[in-house]
Amino acid sequence: TALHRPGKEATMLRTFSILLFCILMESQPELWIESNYPQAPWENITLWCRSPSRISSKFLLLKDKTEMTWIRPSFKTFQVSFHIGALTESNTGLYRCCYWKETGWSKPSKVLELEAPGQLPKPIFWIQAETPPLPGCNVNILCHGWLQDLVFMLFKEGYAEPVDYQVPTGTMAIFSIDNMTPENEGVYICRTHIQMLPTLWSEPSNPLKLVVAGLYPKPTLTAYPGHIMAPGESLSLRCQGPIYGMAFALMRLEDLEKSFYHKKSIRNEAYFFFRSLKSHDAGHYLCFYYDGSYRGSLLSDILEIWVIDTFPKTWLLAQPSPVVQTGQNVSLQCRGPVVGVGLALYKKGEDKPLQFLDAASINDNKSFILNNVTLSDAGIYSCHYLLTWKTSIKMTSHNTVELVVVDKPPKPSLSAWPSTVFKLGKAITLQCRVAHPVLEFSLEWEERVTFQKFSVNGDFVISNVEGKGTGTYSCSYRIEAHPDIWSQRSEPLKLMGPAGFLTWNYVLNEAIRLSLIMQLVALLVVVLWIRWKCRRLRIREAWLLGTAQGVTMLFIVTALLCCGLCSGVLTEETEIIMPTPKPELWAETNFPLAPWKNLTLWCRSPSGSTKEFVLLKDGTGWIATRPASEQVRAAFPLGALTQSHTGSYHCHSWEEMAVSEPSEALELVGTDILPKPVLSASPPVRGQELQIQCKGWLAGLGFALYKEGEQEPVQRLGAAGREAFFTIQRMEDKDQGNYSCRTHTERRPFKWSEPSEPLQLVIKEMYPKPFFKTWRSPVVTPGARVTFNCSTPQQHMSFILYKDGSEVASSDRSWASPGASIAHFLILSVGIGDGGNYSCRYYDFAIWSEPSDPVELVVTEFYPKPTLLAQPGPVVLPGKNVTLRCQGAFQGMRFALLQEGAQAPLQFQSVSGNADFLLHTVDAEDSGNYSCIYYETTMSNRGSYLSMPLMIWVTDTFPKPSLFAEPSSVVPMGQNVTLWCQGPVHGVGYILHKEGEATSVPLWGSTSNDGAFPITNMSGASIGRYSCCYHPDWTSPIKLQPSNTLELIVTGLLPKPNLLAQPGPMVAPGENMTLQCQGELPDSTFVLLKEGTQEPLEQQRPSGYRADFWMPVVRGEDSGIYSCVYYLDSAPFAASNHSDSLQIWVTDKPPKPSLSAWPSMVFKLGKDITLQCRGPLPGVEFVLEHDGEEAPQQFSEDGDFVINNVEGKGIGNYSCSYRLQAYPDIWSEPSDPLELVGAAGPAAQECTVGNIVRSSLIVVVVVALGVVLAIEWKKWPRLRTRGSETDGRDQTIVLEECNQEGEPGTITNSPSSPSQEISVELPVPL
Repeated sequence: TALHRPGKEATMLRTFSILLFCILMESQPELWIESNYPQAPWENITLWCRSPSRISSKFLLLKDKTEMTWIRPSFKTFQVSFHIGALTESNTGLYRCCYWKETGWSKPSKVLELEAPGQLPKPIFWIQAETPPLPGCNVNILCHGWLQDLVFMLFKEGYAEPVDYQVPTGTMAIFSIDNMTPENEGVYICRTHIQMLPTLWSEPSNPLKLVVAGLYPKPTLTAYPGHIMAPGESLSLRCQGPIYGMAFALMRLEDLEKSFYHKKSIRNEAYFFFRSLKSHDAGHYLCFYYDGSYRGSLLSDILEIWVIDTFPKTWLLAQPSPVVQTGQNVSLQCRGPVVGVGLALYKKGEDKPLQFLDAASINDNKSFILNNVTLSDAGIYSCHYLLTWKTSIKMTSHNTVELVVVDKPPKPSLSAWPSTVFKLGKAITLQCRVAHPVLEFSLEWEERVTFQKFSVNGDFVISNVEGKGTGTYSCSYRIEAHPDIWSQRSEPLKLMGPAGFLTWNYVLNEAIRLSLIMQLVALLVVVLWIRWKCRRLRIREAWLLGTAQGVTMLFIVTALLCCGLCSGVLTEETEIIMPTPKPELWAETNFPLAPWKNLTLWCRSPSGSTKEFVLLKDGTGWIATRPASEQVRAAFPLGALTQSHTGSYHCHSWEEMAVSEPSEALELVGTDILPKPVLSASPPVRGQELQIQCKGWLAGLGFALYKEGEQEPVQRLGAAGREAFFTIQRMEDKDQGNYSCRTHTERRPFKWSEPSEPLQLVIKEMYPKPFFKTWRSPVVTPGARVTFNCSTPQQHMSFILYKDGSEVASSDRSWASPGASIAHFLILSVGIGDGGNYSCRYYDFAIWSEPSDPVELVVTEFYPKPTLLAQPGPVVLPGKNVTLRCQGAFQGMRFALLQEGAQAPLQFQSVSGNADFLLHTVDAEDSGNYSCIYYETTMSNRGSYLSMPLMIWVTDTFPKPSLFAEPSSVVPMGQNVTLWCQGPVHGVGYILHKEGEATSVPLWGSTSNDGAFPITNMSGASIGRYSCCYHPDWTSPIKLQPSNTLELIVTGLLPKPNLLAQPGPMVAPGENMTLQCQGELPDSTFVLLKEGTQEPLEQQRPSGYRADFWMPVVRGEDSGIYSCVYYLDSAPFAASNHSDSLQIWVTDKPPKPSLSAWPSMVFKLGKDITLQCRGPLPGVEFVLEHDGEEAPQQFSEDGDFVINNVEGKGIGNYSCSYRLQAYPDIWSEPSDPLELVGAAGPAAQECTVGNIVRSSLIVVVVVALGVVLAIEWKKWPRLRTRGSETDGRDQTIVLEECNQEGEPGTITNSPSSPSQEISVELPVPL
């Protein structure tokens, strides 16, 4: 039988379940009565409403769920009053109150019932149990009387006198039942009366039945076939106890109110059957049994049921390190979020698993062990879930570990922070990193052999005093297992400097200055050269002046261009060098009233690549290391605090090649006192709101803010997480001073922490806040490029960029560019840990600006994508409201709503569950695609994938869907067909209508815009006319439009027709064509079909046996394969078989044929070759053409041409074409050419003889040329000697002539020189 929830018994069992669990609900506001007439409070009544943990700007009072009264206090507060006055018949009724918070109105308070005047309000009565009310446990019964200074009486059924009474100072009494026994069972009520008037009683409260759980042994809960199943599969939960005849109950802890089932037993067990599992059926289940008096058993062990379609990832960790030496042992620890399932270890390249671990071994924290590893053990390992039952769940990819087996540890990485260039007065930190734990690091300096530094954390601070820090550095390390073996050295890193305030602006200005100097020098040289040339050539001074002016103008233009280049380049981007993200540290306990009895420290990292966590005490002692879980966190149990635990704690996260900055320090100051809180705030600004953050480290604590000089707290806040935010609405001079905060346990008597370190708030004169934004959307994917722009109208300002309150980058002031100051901060490739709240400030020499408005940078693709739904639906009338609900996979997240085309998110919400984004009075501009994400605000804004886009339509009519059949609406008998109803609106179901039938087939497609209606084994019952339309699952006045009508036809019931084309199967574009479908029966309807088209092209009902489908002015798209069918009017849509297919060609020229040769393209001696020309159309004549011949060689009707090679005339390129016999003037395009070559025939022999003759002549010529060259070479020595003698003689003569002509007094007149200038000619020897 299926699961059911009967009314009366389920109500009784829910009452019993309240005794079994303490359900944590959202804190409700408190409502009570105050009156200045203590003996007659109804004479003047004032109702007070108080929010539990936060201040609010609006409060709401409801009466009988209809009448409402608003209160808007002038400032935010945590409680308000509603004056009622004297109680009369008109203001009696049921009252509740709410308060406004960020996500809307809170849950209402408990109901206050004001009855007739002269009566006290009826109290309310409920039970509070810290643990299930087992025998021996303590139970608190709470009675709320609405008024102060009342006497509370507790009555038990069967007793005339009250069993207990109390006179509390407030409006509520707590009756405690210690050491719960079966005698304490029964029905209880509560009444109140005024102290001064003991005869004036209130009405009794509603009765409360108290029963004791745990009187019978606990049952066992098992799942068959297994506790991990896929959606849609069936599951049976079996609850078995030792006693026969009991009733059994099954509960899901995630939703007790809606997931409470009960059954009568079969002997001593009951089965709870889930026919088709849904994702919301997953959760933690338990069961119990009870007798007829509702005396229950102990609870069974919790059984977690998984309903997933893909297994979550497992993670694998190598201990002590993934880098091991040969002969060592290594442990591979595999874990995953799914419990109760075995694991198998695989190695890449091997099909079978290496080792197995069952569920019991995993619970015992056992691992895969590789003993005495060798080089063959190196490789990539992964682990998979191992199931013992069948399921359709898919296996996803798994994290892997690469095991490296070496004789010597691998080299580390060495980097410099903030850069490798020294700045004046600044030091550089060299960071040596490796992915596994290290005993010690060593730093070497190549320029100094004796230099060596050691460090435990791998950080080395290098200063550049007198320039002695520059040089090349490298580092190495050693591990604890082999302290005598040092690793290989890292890659060398060179430090340069000193550069002083060397910036790009300085380098560019110096380069421009040098360029201007060089241009001045070049100008001077040009002027001197012009003057010298003018003096030599005697050109007029005007020409010199003009040339000098032109060169000067050229210089001025070049200088101006250089200045413009300078102004453009000086606006540069500052790259942000992101440190490894800082982890978060907090504490948890299972003793909320005394946390020091058992304390566990948790460390969590925002980076998904974190491998390990390290907890440090007092900055030096290494407490422990823990591997990172799938949630990238690790627990460090401390147990009960002792004196040895006192100190300051912080944690680090280890990644592949880096270690993070330390977390904030958590200080434990004693063995019976809460951890010391931390107080922080942004710089205060006069007249603006200021939030002061107090971090208490533990959840469920109260917070108090103190100001120096005042005894009482200035503000108090209730439990709201591990931190509280105190608000100063408007910062003034009176609010300056030293502040501190303390935490305390939630219940009295309070246990207090020590005060935090004091925080001084001083208002300083500041510049206005800058304008801060990103160039693109602040919601980015990993690897994206992000640029932050910080600007101000002030001139010559320096900028600082902050992330989550910590400085991450700076930009120096620019003196070269006048006007407004601006800085661009660039993240080249965003990592998963780079998200967070960014802001910027600017400053002058002594004055800072206010912080800018923050920008939330969200890095997506870390968490699973959420689901976005529209309520009531995605189609909305103009002017109406629509709510977009974003459903995430985790609690306590912040949600953002995005619209396609918008640069920034539209709305943000921080809620514990799902986020509801309200779009008010939508119009056409609100139509579009929406999506949402969720992200955690405490860990670098790690976000989810974007949800599937949801299209919102603002219209008064649904768009018209379309209906089509796949593969075709004409289906052979017995085949399958799918009718698709397709539309643009997502998240709406479809419904299919068949003409002539009263019922419709619904199909719900809440996550798809395609609706599929499959029809299997097509028969005559499925034929007919169909249409579809949207089927919204909400009440909507929006009009619906039906789709097109689809006729579903079945074939194979009548003889096939004949299909012909007139005038033929090939026509030219623009001409007309008729397709004739000839059937065998009269009174028929003919249907024309085309291959590749889902719908029929045309239908006709002629008077005879033939239908003529006229196709006027055909085009190229009309080419294709056609067929036709017909059906009788007496049996519509029961059609004949398909006709034979008919190929139609619409072209000016028929398609070209193909040409091939048989048996080959090479002639053999005495053999012929047959050329085969083939075309796609029948009834044609082929022609063969040979290159070099004007007339066609042969004609053929079958396309075969025989070619012989007599006298070598058959060799060459051939092609063929064809023409239709109906159109003898239209020839097709020629085929691709085919070349025939000759071999082994007479022509080939002649060619061979000719080649031999030619080759012989070439050899004879080359030999003869070589002989001639040899003879000439032998004659060369004599010619060379004779030439040497002649050259000597000529040189002597030339020298003598030169000496004679160079003597003084020898003058030679040059007839070609009209200016009579003196010239000297010197002969040049040749």
